[in-house]
Amino acid sequence: MHLDVLDLRTFYYRTRLGRAAQRAIRDQVVRFWPDARGQTVAGFGFAAPLLRPFLADARRVIALMPGQQGVMPWPPGRPNVSVLCEETLWPIQTGQIDRLVLLHGLETSQNPSALLAECYRTLGPGGRALFIVPNRAGLWSRHDRTPFGFGRPYSLTQLETLLREHDFNPDGHAAALFQPPSEQPFWMRTGGLLERTGRSITGRFAGGVLIVEAAKQVPARSGGLRNAARRPLKVLDAATQPVPGQARSMSGGVVPLKRA
Repeated sequence: MHLDVLDLRTFYYRTRLGRAAQRAIRDQVVRFWPDARGQTVAGFGFAAPLLRPFLADARRVIALMPGQQGVMPWPPGRPNVSVLCEETLWPIQTGQIDRLVLLHGLETSQNPSALLAECYRTLGPGGRALFIVPNRAGLWSRHDRTPFGFGRPYSLTQLETLLREHDFNPDGHAAALFQPPSEQPFWMRTGGLLERTGRSITGRFAGGVLIVEAAKQVPARSGGLRNAARRPLKVLDAATQPVPGQARSMSGGVVPLKRA
C-alpha cells in the first residue's frame, strides 16, 4: 500500500521531524555517493528529497513516482524532473540508469519481486542502487505517525537475502534516524548529536531505517565457452609433421637432401 504523495510532501517539507529525517537520510546517501558527475541518477517512490545534491553535477536526474502514490512537480523553481509511472513498468530504456535510490518504494510495493526486476532492468552495467527501508528493530517502524510506520519493515539479513535472490550484490550498509520519532524540543535539539553517535556505534541493529547499497550482478553463462571452431584450419599441420631427408622443388618434385 503506497502512501499518498500529499501526506509524504507534508511530512518531509512541512514538519520539523520530517525535515530532520530528510537531512539524516540524505547525509547517508551522500556518504555512499559523494560524486555523481555525468551520471544518470533516478529515484523511485518518494526519493525526491534525497536527489537534490545530484541536481548540479549529474547528467540527468529523474524522480519516478508510482501511480498508486501520485506525483508532484519537483524541484520547485526549476524544470520539472518528476514522472508518474507504473510501479513495475518505468518509462526508461533498459540499462539507462547509473545510480538508483528507492525510498518508500520497496516496503510499500504489492509486488516486490517485479519491482526489483524493473530495478535490475533499468540499471546499466556497473549500476548501483540504494535501498532504503524501515528497520524492523527500530522505533520508527512501530509508530504510524511517520511514513516509516507503513508497509513491511525489514531486517538487514532479510533485505540482503531478497536482493541476492534478484541478482543484486550487496556491497555495504548503513543506518539512519537514530533519534526517536518525536517532535519534543529536547529530541529535536539533540537529533544531530544522536545521529552522529549512532552512526559511529552501529549500522545494523539500531536506527529507524536501513540503507543497503547493492550492485547489479550479471550472471555468467552456464557451461562457459562453447563456440569451438567446427572446421579448424590445418595450415600448420605440415610444420608439425616434417618428412626427414626430403624437400620439394619449385616444380613440385621431390629432391633428395645431400649431407654436407
